[in-house]
Amino acid sequence: MIAPLPENESERLAAIRRYRILDTEREEEFDHLTALASYICRTPIAMISLIDESRQWFKASVGVLVRETSRELAFCAHAILDDQVMIVEDALQDPRFVDNALVLSDPHIRFYAGAPLTTPDGYRLGTLCVIDQNPRKLNTKQIQALKHLRVQVASLFTLRHTLYQLHLALDEVRILSGLLPICSYCRKVRDEEGYWRQVEAFIRDHSEADFSHGICQGGLKQHHPEVAKKMNIS
Repeated sequence: MIAPLPENESERLAAIRRYRILDTEREEEFDHLTALASYICRTPIAMISLIDESRQWFKASVGVLVRETSRELAFCAHAILDDQVMIVEDALQDPRFVDNALVLSDPHIRFYAGAPLTTPDGYRLGTLCVIDQNPRKLNTKQIQALKHLRVQVASLFTLRHTLYQLHLALDEVRILSGLLPICSYCRKVRDEEGYWRQVEAFIRDHSEADFSHGICQGGLKQHHPEVAKKMNIS
């Protein structure tokens, strides 16, 4: 059974893009948390999974080599529909997954537990999940540990996003606070390749600023004295 889309799907996908995690390289911090989930829950497979528009992509994994699968097959696509840990004790007894290709063939999923990874503004990007090829249960302490670990994963996501925003801000500060070579006569700016450009074009290419043009009182008196006179600008 294909999971229905979350009600805020377009905003959720925008949040995934904003976090800039998809298709990044493996990172030790995420690998360690995934390995810890596998160890605590005693499962051969554990993953940090992000649910994109059409796929399930793994930031980290234990026990599987693939980096992504189709969203249509993803247990995690069902898990992100709710804030609670989703537990499937025996997939062959669950009508949502009884004919799922990941149950009937490799990796032969029978048990699944997925804890949604939620951003501070409430978007569930994916899950921290554990998987076994045999039906089983988690005890209360294991479920609680999975909840704690998912908070740590989500916090790492937010930290990466904050650091990225900080780097962007610092780059803009370096550019705008540096000594810009400006022509004393035409007021053009020389760019990194040695070309002289209008100030507006230079700043627009090096920041997110845009411009709306007007004319100051001095410019009005110099270039349009008749208008300045009518406006009583002296």
